[in-house]
Amino acid sequence: MATPLDALIAAELREAVPPAVTAFAAHLAAQGQGALAVLFYGSNLRTGDLEGVLDFYILLSSLRDWHPSALAAFGNHLLPPNVGYHEWVFEGRTLRAKVAVLRLDQFQQGVAGAGLDTTLWARFAQPARLIWSRDGAAAAAAGAAVAKAVVTASRWAALLGPEQGQAKDYWDAVFARTYAAELRVEKSSRAASLAAHDPQRYEQALCLGWQMAGAGFVQDASGQLKPDASAEERAKAEHAWARRARWGKPLNLLRLTKSVFTFAGGADYVAWKVERHSGYRIPLTDWQRRHPLLAAPKVLWTLWRRGVLR
Repeated sequence: MATPLDALIAAELREAVPPAVTAFAAHLAAQGQGALAVLFYGSNLRTGDLEGVLDFYILLSSLRDWHPSALAAFGNHLLPPNVGYHEWVFEGRTLRAKVAVLRLDQFQQGVAGAGLDTTLWARFAQPARLIWSRDGAAAAAAGAAVAKAVVTASRWAALLGPEQGQAKDYWDAVFARTYAAELRVEKSSRAASLAAHDPQRYEQALCLGWQMAGAGFVQDASGQLKPDASAEERAKAEHAWARRARWGKPLNLLRLTKSVFTFAGGADYVAWKVERHSGYRIPLTDWQRRHPLLAAPKVLWTLWRRGVLR
């Protein structure tokens, strides 16, 4: 039986996105075997901007069926997800996307907060869209996992947030912790802007998440919330979070190291980033695309000579 949180998330996942995004998702899902669902999330979802890099997660039934390389499949099994960069032309417009892939069961474990990694539940406690699914069962499984991410984040927010406050205060607290635990190029202050984007949605998600987690709370007429969390429970949560904070950046570094060998389309992604920020377009050859590590010294030398790198 669907819960109010399930209903909220299901409705959110069904909200419309630009046709170009839907078409891109279907194109990506067809790139290999085993795709179950494609989720769209991140800053471009919030802004509706199609000029930057779109963020997709592809949930799979099998890593080996999707990855042509056994090494890539093993890396994704060991330390998910694998990430790649894709470009695709839709109705004369070039779309760009950063695409993460992992098995559905890996995604389900991550959003449940079973391990030390905080990235999946922190990302998918934020609004997302389910823009492609293989069938109804895959769509239902993806939706249930996204709802679980909200429950996990809400539970941490109750224990790491203030003793009482507005819903935004709890989300700001938990997002600030997850941002600090990861390697990020954005300023840490950006975490405070996430819940501000849609305060009503985040308040509703927090309260429903607490209900699903079995966490009692009271809310007064002014919207002030007070979860039932004892000092002992908060102390235990701080201790548990300290382990996640210690491991967050090392896990990110391991993923970055793995991406040297598994990041598909990395050369094109770097070339696009350089052109976007400097105006200089790197003329890549097929050999450079196949061997980005070997090609890197010459490319860096060229960028330095042209004054792009300083």
